[in-house]
Amino acid sequence: MSFTCPRCQTKGTLTISHSIEMPPDSRSDEIALQLVVCARDSCGFRGAAIYEESRRGALDVDHWDHTGYRIAEDDFEVLEAVMVQCLEPSNAKCQCATHHKLGEVSPSGRWQPPAGIEWGNEFPILR
Repeated sequence: MSFTCPRCQTKGTLTISHSIEMPPDSRSDEIALQLVVCARDSCGFRGAAIYEESRRGALDVDHWDHTGYRIAEDDFEVLEAVMVQCLEPSNAKCQCATHHKLGEVSPSGRWQPPAGIEWGNEFPILR
């Protein structure tokens, strides 16, 4: 699946290069931390995205959010190095060091994005 790059605004060039499923938290049933990259060599955008889905509430009602984040190049590289160490990135129940490092939750049970992903640096994930 590809999306519109927030830097060059080209449709279909922003792709998910890495994704890791996190355990459910106090708000969401599904959480995926993703790294996104623009396929255009002249652009080179790299960032992060978070996909969250909740099936809580009324029957047959799903709510999802897919939000991108501009992050520093160093933060991207650190996240990439950590994420590729997991042998089961699609297993939210994986007990590896990567899942433990990236799976921190707040006292209220809400998943906490890793360092470098900050509110205020977000962009919409557009198809």
